[in-house]
Amino acid sequence: MKNPTGLPLLSSAFRPVAWWRDRLILADTFLAHVDHVARRLPQRRFVINLCEDRYLFLVAFAAIIVRGQTNLLPPSRLKEVIEEIGLAYPDSGSVDDEQLRQWLPAENLQPARTIPEIAAGHRAAIVFTSGSTGRTQPHPKQWGSLVSGARLAQQRFGFGRQEGTTIIATVPSQHMYGLETTVMVPLVSGVGIHSGRPFFPEDIRTVLATVPPPRILITTPTHLRVCTKSPIAWPAVSFIISATAPLSTTLAAQAEQAFAAPVLEIYGCTETGSIASRRTLDGDLWQLYDGLSLSDGCVHGFPLPEPVRLNDIIELHGSTTFRLLGRQQDLVNIAGKRTSLLYLNSKLNEIEGVEDGVFLLPDETDESITRLAALVVAPRLSERQILAALAKQLDPVFLPRPLFKVAQLPRNETGKLPRSTLLALFDRLKQSPVEPT
Repeated sequence: MKNPTGLPLLSSAFRPVAWWRDRLILADTFLAHVDHVARRLPQRRFVINLCEDRYLFLVAFAAIIVRGQTNLLPPSRLKEVIEEIGLAYPDSGSVDDEQLRQWLPAENLQPARTIPEIAAGHRAAIVFTSGSTGRTQPHPKQWGSLVSGARLAQQRFGFGRQEGTTIIATVPSQHMYGLETTVMVPLVSGVGIHSGRPFFPEDIRTVLATVPPPRILITTPTHLRVCTKSPIAWPAVSFIISATAPLSTTLAAQAEQAFAAPVLEIYGCTETGSIASRRTLDGDLWQLYDGLSLSDGCVHGFPLPEPVRLNDIIELHGSTTFRLLGRQQDLVNIAGKRTSLLYLNSKLNEIEGVEDGVFLLPDETDESITRLAALVVAPRLSERQILAALAKQLDPVFLPRPLFKVAQLPRNETGKLPRSTLLALFDRLKQSPVEPT
């Protein structure tokens, strides 16, 4: 009997779901895998989903909610992070790739065509913030809101409009961006997902070439930056979606030229999920998803159960279009002059020869005048050349002192820079300012 308040796990029992182990997994096999795993999960209220294989993550995610449990999705796989979550949720177990490989038999299971229905109010997952602005925070996600968010994204980007479309992604499924685009969109819209999570440019090219078109690449500015510098003939993609940090127009143009495809961006946060998009080369205005609106710094509308205050500073252009000015925590006021770290970072990364860079406002430990610092990856430039280029664009009070060149920035799996990690690197450089470049 169907649950009148339930929503189906899968859009159809007769379609491809994933490319896994070099073969196409159809919906009936996926449903059989889900049922098989659900019977073997630990009998706990919460399950920490540590699967890295994207198909196994999808199976585990679905099995956990079919079982009536809640996915715990840690922001990283660091031992201390996972232990901390386990302590915060004592009635929890965990699953990983190795366990699922043992549970799923080598031979084919009997196909299943009954699609489970999940109560819209079921807490399907708890997603944790990345820690880029401080301590990581948990955010529960109900099944109904996840489904509705995926449908809004489907409406905006046309997922599933072309039959046989496959998503290839470089981002982890545990992150909100990855959860929406590599788990919920495939479940809801009918597109398939490739099980791999390529990292290096040649790996991305290989995975793209593994599946037939049409293909969609889900990635980050960090990966796009590296890909555009690689002399690779890229397999055709329908379009690229980037998130986790705003793209510069320079990088977006380079990516569109390299891939011969439109580069689109998603705006959102863990609290709300994705809520807006833009094509970077069309301008700096973001368009909210249909049904959402902005007022007084809050986003309103279905599927959000209540208005959510954004951590970003926005400039409204009507109720559904806005310009992003930076995060509340990014505001900088030095000698009575104001700017944002977002603006400063954009100017730094536009300098020819800068491969990656970030401004930071160090924690103050005395009453000295506040100064900004910067960490920059620029093998072919000297610190003096970088400062000279910045001086042409910025007020002198915002020039970084000190500026350190580094071999790479400590970006996490989604390309973000957790503040604690960034400050730790900065402190090491202050004590011994010699970093191999």
